Amino acid sequence: MTTIADVWLSSSIDPWRRLGFTEYPIAQPDGSVVSCISIAGLGFRFLPHIVEPSPSGSCVTGWTVRSDEATTNSVDGVATRVIAELQPVPELTHQLAITAIDHVVITTGSLERTCGAITEQLGLPLKRIRDAGHGVRQGFHRAGSLILEIVERPDLAPETPAEIWGVVFVVEDLDATVAWLGPDAVGATRDAVQNGRRIASVKKEVGLGLPVALMSPHVR
Repeated sequence: MTTIADVWLSSSIDPWRRLGFTEYPIAQPDGSVVSCISIAGLGFRFLPHIVEPSPSGSCVTGWTVRSDEATTNSVDGVATRVIAELQPVPELTHQLAITAIDHVVITTGSLERTCGAITEQLGLPLKRIRDAGHGVRQGFHRAGSLILEIVERPDLAPETPAEIWGVVFVVEDLDATVAWLGPDAVGATRDAVQNGRRIASVKKEVGLGLPVALMSPHVR
């Protein structure tokens, strides 16, 4: 089975520290050590070189996947490192009360091409396709407990490669988390696509290095 170990951020860790996240050291393939934080089982690895966000607002430059079979170093343009075993992660606490990763968003100019690469190279089959309207289509893959939401946008040329764009966290109490962050850091809550759930977006001025949204728990 293939799972996502971490994503690579070429942005400052300081905004995450200000939100109460504690970092730990993690080794790079070249033997150097960088900082990482872990949120609900997904790592965020902060690379030493800081870059300007892409036009879509993401500073994610790649990811690490754990797989028994994959050997690729790129999945439709997403730089990829494959490892055989996950590294131990310390138990850390933070103040956002995040309980799970709802999904990771990957943008692309071609849903068929990107979903095909994820299926073929990572062994993660396409579960379904959704027409979101206005020329937007979404494909969904599952990597362990994590959902990969692939989004084809009409403003992207068909040859545009895949990009890890954003992440949606599930929080224990959305209203409490939004109140703690305050209106300077997060927008107002609104209804999510999923019935009975609500969502709020962290403002780009916070500087987390990628778009982040917070979502209420699944309705049972």
